[in-house]
Amino acid sequence: MARVDVTIENHIARVTLTRGDKMNAVDPDMAQAIIAAGEQILASTDDIRAVVISGEGRAFCAGLDVASFAKLAGEDPVARIMPRTFGPSNDFQHLVMVWRKIEVPVIAALHGVAFGAGFQLAIGADIRICHPDTKLAIMEMKWGLVPDMGGMAILPHLTRTDVIRRMTYTAEPIGAQQAFDWGLVTELSDAPVEAAMALATTIASKSPSAMRAAKRLITVAETADETLALYEESREQAALVGGKDQLEVIASNMAGRAPKFG
Repeated sequence: MARVDVTIENHIARVTLTRGDKMNAVDPDMAQAIIAAGEQILASTDDIRAVVISGEGRAFCAGLDVASFAKLAGEDPVARIMPRTFGPSNDFQHLVMVWRKIEVPVIAALHGVAFGAGFQLAIGADIRICHPDTKLAIMEMKWGLVPDMGGMAILPHLTRTDVIRRMTYTAEPIGAQQAFDWGLVTELSDAPVEAAMALATTIASKSPSAMRAAKRLITVAETADETLALYEESREQAALVGGKDQLEVIASNMAGRAPKFG
């Protein structure tokens, strides 16, 4: 049974988790399907200008399907977890980190719950739009584990260390408003999918080359020192000035029309 649906229309990729009967809990098949969706989009970004990730049914994602992973308990955890299968990441980390590698903005539309793996998948997106009733949690401590799907590479760029520690140590869910106040979600909406699609449409109307440059530049700026950040600003800008996308933006602004990118 399909676990993830990918559709591309008007330069927007819709990625939908389709295990709604299980609150989109991530079993091994869904893990592989999420990775495959990310890899498909990575290979198709010439036609894609924005991505929206959402979940069917009552929740965005309730986390790992514990029952389906129980059979892995007898395996050697070092052999299962330690191999780097995607650059610096293992399979579970790539499920989240692949969305950081995608060249265009990724928006997660959250509702119901975003627990554990679902929470980490959400923070792999550039932007999170969240229904006010959503609950979010770093859930791994409930099972005697630590978050290990890329969360610790991303969370320090989103919120304070005491927030990360509290959520990790307790595994207690927080509400959407608290998540917003702590910087974990971008905005609240009663219709998160519709809001995410509207934002994706706005993003898709902008210069594709400038949007990709902006994502690269912001990613560098998250960890770079001042010297490198200033250099990358200049390098990205020099590559854009006078390019076909930038010239089309100028022409469309002068003519009072929508830009038409090739």
